[in-house]
Amino acid sequence: MPSKIVARRSQIHGNGVFAKEPIRKGERIVEYKGARRTHEEVDAGDTGDVDSGHTFLFTLNDEYVIDANLRGNIARWINHSCKPNCEAILHEDEGDDRRKDRVFIEAIRDIEPGEELSYNYGITLAEKHTKELKAIWACRCGAGNCTGTMLQPKKDKKKKKKGKKKKKKD
Repeated sequence: MPSKIVARRSQIHGNGVFAKEPIRKGERIVEYKGARRTHEEVDAGDTGDVDSGHTFLFTLNDEYVIDANLRGNIARWINHSCKPNCEAILHEDEGDDRRKDRVFIEAIRDIEPGEELSYNYGITLAEKHTKELKAIWACRCGAGNCTGTMLQPKKDKKKKKKGKKKKKKD
């Protein structure tokens, strides 16, 4: 079956992936491919630099990362958006070898020809989200609900804010 997608320059950031044909909601579009590397290998190398603001790394599970810098495919060019038309779906292999787990990009709504594919990267960092890190990981999606960063909010911060709100009401 011919591919329904093509990579080309993007207004969001660098390269992007675009629909050549209509894509239906729920349709599996492409697998995110690349070398399987342990978190330790990635942390020791130069492809997982937090300060770069650019990554082809996809956390697969607690043991492995997909490194699309090595043997990656077109899926690595799909950009982040705060209002995505796709999502990343993890498919866990039924065996014990976590290297066999896979990630697929699927449409969460109908996508028209010429439309750029995007999904929320869901980037979580252990480091404090400083202004500098937020600028490095800036989001350029242009959506009305854009947060300005690809970094996901810290869960602890949300809980603290909720707790503070409750105390003020009491």
